[in-house]
Amino acid sequence: MDSNRTVNVSVQVLPINKGGYEVVDKAIEVIAESGVKYEVCPMETVMEGPLDQLLDVAKAAHLACFEAGAERVVTLIKIGDAVKGTTIEEKMVKYRKKQS
Repeated sequence: MDSNRTVNVSVQVLPINKGGYEVVDKAIEVIAESGVKYEVCPMETVMEGPLDQLLDVAKAAHLACFEAGAERVVTLIKIGDAVKGTTIEEKMVKYRKKQS
């Protein structure tokens, strides 16, 4: 299996006690600045790329919440993977066609 295959990792940061959208915005800013392909969704942000890189970005997004003032943070991470890799587009193409 190719260790650099494209996978999807979704990240949902949940600041607890302090902060809200401004803390979440900081986490999304870190993801945007990482250079990985990503989509912000209503409940989470989905990224695309090599697994190790995306896990590093997810960790940076998690830690950015503390830098933004959160006292506690719960971060949920989901990994979508396949032997030959997987992309956001292949998962979403049929839904995007319906919306057009």
